[in-house]
This record gives sequence, C-alpha cells and structure tokens, in this order.
Amino acid sequence: MTRTAICFLIIAAAACAQAPSQGDRDYCMSELHATRKLFLDTIAGLSEGQLKWKPAGGGWSVLEVAEHIAATEQMIPQLVQKALEGPAAPEKKKSNPRETDAMLVKMLPVRDKKFQAPESIRPVGKYKSINELAEAFKAARDKNIAYVRETGDDLRGHFAPHPAFGDLDGLQWYVLIGGHTERHVNQIKEVMGEAGFPKK
Repeated sequence: MTRTAICFLIIAAAACAQAPSQGDRDYCMSELHATRKLFLDTIAGLSEGQLKWKPAGGGWSVLEVAEHIAATEQMIPQLVQKALEGPAAPEKKKSNPRETDAMLVKMLPVRDKKFQAPESIRPVGKYKSINELAEAFKAARDKNIAYVRETGDDLRGHFAPHPAFGDLDGLQWYVLIGGHTERHVNQIKEVMGEAGFPKK
C-alpha cells in the first residue's frame, strides 16, 4: 500500500470518529454529579462502628461497599481507555444508543439480582479511614466528570463487553459508573436498615 493510500485511510478513520455530542455529555455528567452527591451524603456522619458493622447473615459492611464503589470508579476509566486503543466498531452502534443509556440508569440501581464482583474491585481494607476513602472517590469522580465534559475521544464508536449487558460503548461505561454507584448506595441503605445496625 502506498504512503498516499495509508494517509487517506488515516484521514478517513479520523473523519468517522466523533466526540460525544453535548447532549450525550450532559446526560452522562448529570448522572455522575447526582450519584456523587448521593454517595457522599449517604456515608457522611457515620461512626466507625456503623461503618464496620456487618449483617449477621453475611455480606459487606458499609465501609466495604464504599471501598468497592471507589475501586470501580478507578477501574472503569482504565477499561474504556483500553477499548479506545483498539479499532472502532461502528457495526456495533445502535440507532439510538440513548435507549441503552436510560436502561442502565433504570436497571442498575435495582438489586433484585445480585452479581459477584470481580476480584480486582473487591474490598481489601485499602483505606485507613472513611475520610481518606471519600477523598479518593471525589478525586476519581471529579476526574471522570472532567473527562466526559472535555474529551474529544470517540466514546460512542468503541466498545467493551459487560457480563450482564453485553457490549457497551465508552460513554455507556461512564453512565454505568453512576448507576453502579446508586446500586451500591442502595446496598448501604439495606445494611443500615438491618435490625442490629448500630444507632451510633
């Protein structure tokens, strides 16, 4: 292949790549902002005893759920960047990807079906305090919001598989961050609603 032909293909590929629309950015950022506040408000003011208490029937403590949220916040952008390093997959694009966005926002917070978290994002006691965890979460979330607001990457054109929802485009993975946060805030509220949960 001649150099001219290669240059043409590179230019053609760049022309096909599209940064997210402003509407897509706004939709995703709204979800990220809302669930940022939801999570931080939910864990605010909890005592060490409340944070570390575990249900008698098993399951994670509030602190462990919070660590899982923070770990996922840092893992998903890595997954998206890896997808962006590969070729775009325009054949996987749906005519209305916003329908999948809305499905994620609607379905993820519902906890009627449980999933096993991958080993890489299970809680391991990484943080010395809930304040340290909250600061790590805020730094990661703010970075994710800034990325969605400013990126020129073709997020709608690159995909990565989800074990429950199939192929999701890059922007949908950022929408998923918000839905995942709300899902586990609901888990935290379930723990806090247990009969033996400490009053302070």
